[in-house]
Amino acid sequence: MSSSNPTAAAGDDRDLTPVMRQYRAAKDAHPDALIFFRLGDFYELFYEDALVASRELQLTLTARDKTRAVPMCGVPYHSAGTYLQRLLRKGYRVALCEQMEDPKTAKTIVRREVTRVLTPGTAVDAGLEASESQWLAGISAAGSGSLAAVGVAVLDLSTGEFRATEFAGPSAWALALDELARIHPAEVLFPQSSPPGLWGAAAAGQGLLKETRGGDALPEEGAGTEIRAARTELEDWVFSEEYALPLLRQQLRVYSLDGMGLEHHRAAAIAAGAIVHYLRATKQGALEHLDILRFYQRNEALELDAVSVRNLELVEPLFSVEGPQTTLFWTLDACCTPMGKRLLRAQILRPMQSLEAIQARLDAVAEAVSNLRYREGLRRSMEGILDLERLLGRVSMETAGPREVVALGKTLARLPGLRSAVSEFVTANPSSPWAHFANSLDTLDDLSELIARTLVDEPPLTLGDGGAIREGVDPDLDATRNLSSTARQRIAAIEERERERTGIGSLKVRFNSVFGYSIEVTKANARLVPGDYERKQTLVNAERFTTPELKDLEVKILTAQERSAEMERRIFAELRRQLLSNASRIRETSRLVAQIDLLGCFAHLAALRGWVRPQVDSGGILEVRSGRHPVIERRMEEEGLGRFIPNSLLLNSAPESGAGAAKVDGGPSLLLITGPNMGGKSTYLRQTALLVILAQCGSFVPAESMRLGLADRIYTRIGAADNLARGRSTFMVEMTETAAILNTATPRSLVLLDEMGRGTSTYDGLSLAWATVEHLHDVIGCRSLFATHYHELTLLADRLTRLRNVRVTVRESSGGIVFLHTVEAGAASKSYGIEVARLAGLPNPVISRAREVLKAHERAEDQQVREAGQKLSAEGRPMNVQMTMFTPLSQRIVDRLEQLDLDGLTPREALHLLAELQSELRGGA
Repeated sequence: MSSSNPTAAAGDDRDLTPVMRQYRAAKDAHPDALIFFRLGDFYELFYEDALVASRELQLTLTARDKTRAVPMCGVPYHSAGTYLQRLLRKGYRVALCEQMEDPKTAKTIVRREVTRVLTPGTAVDAGLEASESQWLAGISAAGSGSLAAVGVAVLDLSTGEFRATEFAGPSAWALALDELARIHPAEVLFPQSSPPGLWGAAAAGQGLLKETRGGDALPEEGAGTEIRAARTELEDWVFSEEYALPLLRQQLRVYSLDGMGLEHHRAAAIAAGAIVHYLRATKQGALEHLDILRFYQRNEALELDAVSVRNLELVEPLFSVEGPQTTLFWTLDACCTPMGKRLLRAQILRPMQSLEAIQARLDAVAEAVSNLRYREGLRRSMEGILDLERLLGRVSMETAGPREVVALGKTLARLPGLRSAVSEFVTANPSSPWAHFANSLDTLDDLSELIARTLVDEPPLTLGDGGAIREGVDPDLDATRNLSSTARQRIAAIEERERERTGIGSLKVRFNSVFGYSIEVTKANARLVPGDYERKQTLVNAERFTTPELKDLEVKILTAQERSAEMERRIFAELRRQLLSNASRIRETSRLVAQIDLLGCFAHLAALRGWVRPQVDSGGILEVRSGRHPVIERRMEEEGLGRFIPNSLLLNSAPESGAGAAKVDGGPSLLLITGPNMGGKSTYLRQTALLVILAQCGSFVPAESMRLGLADRIYTRIGAADNLARGRSTFMVEMTETAAILNTATPRSLVLLDEMGRGTSTYDGLSLAWATVEHLHDVIGCRSLFATHYHELTLLADRLTRLRNVRVTVRESSGGIVFLHTVEAGAASKSYGIEVARLAGLPNPVISRAREVLKAHERAEDQQVREAGQKLSAEGRPMNVQMTMFTPLSQRIVDRLEQLDLDGLTPREALHLLAELQSELRGGA
């Protein structure tokens, strides 16, 4: 967002008041930000900023200068946080222009400076969702030709989590944008020279960087997954190797970046350096908690592209009106700490691929599942543990007040109890997988004691309120506080003594905000005033005096509060320094607490819901017995809708590419799923993917048993939304996503395709679906589920040896059909589309007419096929399966023929049966 510069509206600088000159200077320095200008107890906005804030925050506009009608609006200083977050979520930048002096002591106009610039990616406040990370991303290209690479770096400023990755090759931009879409950053930094056309061309079908506040989208061409983030262009020199890399090394306090895995990844390091530059330019504090950058590769984990993350509703619902109850994260979130919740979310998005790591986690979960007392003791010990990472981040950025530091101390004080709970497992079993946590968890007793020793148990909200430091920490502070607390008594003692010394019974010691403390004597008693009194002020009926003792006490009293506040700031700063010197210890402890919490969560879910341990290996089998969809099952239980109907599955990937024609024991590599809408095909597909994700997260699964050969990637093509505003139809999006699957899937991948080809003509769609099934089976050989309404595809089972037909079942009755939601072997006899339409409430006349039209089309198509066959026969060409695939066969007739007892049929019964079948084929009853 770019606000209008107030210069034109303000006119000549000489016409401005001193305060408005300060505002203008701040705006000139930050023209792209809304200036929150501190005036007393309010933040005020002027000119164009006021118009924007008034519109976005529903504030009333006023005018500072009635003659020139300068627009103005404001918010109270103490409640500004809520308003700031609303603006940041809308994608605006805000510059805080603070009063740098106490107005009471300032001799001229109060000095004001911009102390911090808030942006969508750097927002750090208590309102951040505990389970979510607030990512600031940077993207940068480096090299050229075959050495060209695109780097992506992301940072959660609130926790200090900082990581980077890099992509190379002709699809580098596409992969980088897809990674950004998966991460879902709040703000993206990119070089000024990045042309929108380049982004679009490179990202074709993979990503779209789009401003959250509208305006031009980046790229102009592109599609598919949109990265809805605030975008910030930075000058190209920020992304130069000569500037970004030294800056990054300086921030991380390292001589070389090689130790962080960045030796051969300049693009990733440059993107990270640009983030550090941006944080410093927007004055985000000392950033002492940013001392580690982790390089990662996408293939380290089970890869889930942004399309699959969305289709499977892993962390966000497909439709916002549904709420989070449709997501896998909501279903699994039984974590006790904010760190655990964020780790769970991150794990769902990046399940593990290391067989050793998965087995270690499953071992720990299994042990916790088998011991209720230890498991519940572990979870109870985490109660009261607050967000260590974000508390440390606030301390580092100097935004933490005394209450946050006390909260940090109270959280640290609970760590010994957590370690004791973990140690219970080890006491019972010395070789327990929990031993690592019992031995590694640093309880940080010294820091907990330091905080408790320094700060009072119930400190004020801010240091300025005084009273945050515990008594006994600093003798000078105690003496200063004692002076302030006993000032009234000491003044009263002086007043009583002077009355006795002078004999003036009406003598009073008074305080005036201008003249300070003074001894007031009526004029009638002026003759009794001692010679050591110094006249200070003459009134109508009285004189005011002072004495050396009173002047000394006045100085001490009036400066005591200021000196006390200064001492408290100094002590608090020292406490903050000591905490930050141990930031790496706190961060490591937070990481271990998150892992313990995640394991406890998985064990709790497994015990509560009867989940079982999956058998995970390096083979190609995917076998599920009586598997259940974890999200739907929980929702059905909570809404009282009965129990979820389980289904089984067996898939086995081909041992190598091109092995589709060879018979391989252990099951098919591809299941072709037919059946009516609402029968459960999509649920079956999503359930399979979610069970694989759960297993590779190291969780137990909702099934009787499960065996999984590790998957390297999950691809989904389940529905597509039209992108008509960008000229991209459902079919184009579908084909783009399918192309990505067919070009990059491996034999270890899991591919889920649902209703491919619906967006084009029947014959085109059927042909493309046919060829895609053949490619998945013959060329890739990966484990695949292909749901379709093209019943002609079921013929492929006759020649593709590793393809099996399965169907979702229905029961027909006089009243219509009933969905059984079970999956069984065989192909569906028909689609039941008209019956589903009847259940949806279409008027009876429409249903009746649809049945008539269907029969007419079936008769016409049957006639066309017969004529085509006669023509081909006349030309001497055989009618092969590729031609008959367009004939709508009746599965019911096939089923009846298969079930016939031919030896038991009489000739009359056989003739009668043939007449029935012929009548049905011709569209009769």
